[in-house]
Amino acid sequence: MSGHSKWSVIKRKKGALDAKRGAIFTKIIREITVAAKAGGDDIEANPRLRAAVNKAKSVNMPSDNIERAIKKGSGTLDGLTYEEIRYEGYGPGGAAIMVDCLTDNKNRTTPEIKIIFSKNGGNMGETGSVSYLFDRKGIITIEAGQTSEDALMEELLEFDVEDITSDDAGITVITAPDSFNEISELIMKKGFNLSMNELTYVPKTTVMLDEKKASQCLKIVELLEDQDDSQNVYSNYDIPDDILAKIEG
Repeated sequence: MSGHSKWSVIKRKKGALDAKRGAIFTKIIREITVAAKAGGDDIEANPRLRAAVNKAKSVNMPSDNIERAIKKGSGTLDGLTYEEIRYEGYGPGGAAIMVDCLTDNKNRTTPEIKIIFSKNGGNMGETGSVSYLFDRKGIITIEAGQTSEDALMEELLEFDVEDITSDDAGITVITAPDSFNEISELIMKKGFNLSMNELTYVPKTTVMLDEKKASQCLKIVELLEDQDDSQNVYSNYDIPDDILAKIEG
C-alpha cells in the first residue's frame, strides 16, 4: 500500500502512548477481567483471555497483576463490572473511526466520546455505520534488527499467515483471527521484542487525507486513545509520508 497506512500510523502513535505504563496496564487489566468473565478463567479454553494475557506479557506486566485481573473477572475477587461498548463515526475528510471501550459507567463514557468527535471535526454515527469497513486480523510486529523476513517466513511456513511485510520499524505478521494466538505464542517464545501484538481491525480500503485533515485526524485519534475507557481506536485514513513528516516535524 502506498503512503502511510492507518495501522502503521497508529502503531507509531501507540508507541508513544504506551510509554505511559500505568495507563496501558489499566487498559489491559480491564480486557483480562472482561475476557475472564465472558469465557472463564481457563486460559487454554478461552482464546480472548489468552490473547489478553499474551498482550500483558508483551508489555512486561507482572504476573500478580494478571492473576488478580483474572480472579476479578471470574468472581474470585470483588471488582468493578465493565460493559463493552463500541462507538462509530467519521473524522475529518470522511475517515471512518471506531472506538472500543470498557466502562463501568456508560453515562460518563458516551458523552465524553461524543464531545471528542464533535469538537475535533468529526461526528459520531449509529452502531454499524463504519464497522463493515474493517476486517478482524491479528497483527504482530517484531522490532527491527532481531531477525529477517525470510527467516521468519521459514519459521511460519506451517501456520495460517496471511502476510509478512517489513519496513524500518520492523517485521509485521498479519494473521487470521483463529490462528493469531498460536502464531503469537510461537513468536513470543523466540524472545523477540514486539511493538505490537494484538487482534485488531484493519481497514478494507483507506481514505487519503491532505495535511490539514491528516493533522485533525491524528489529533482526534490521539484524544480517543487517551480517553480513560477506550481500549482500542481504529480508522481507515491514509497519510502520505511527506505529509506525515511535516505534521510530526
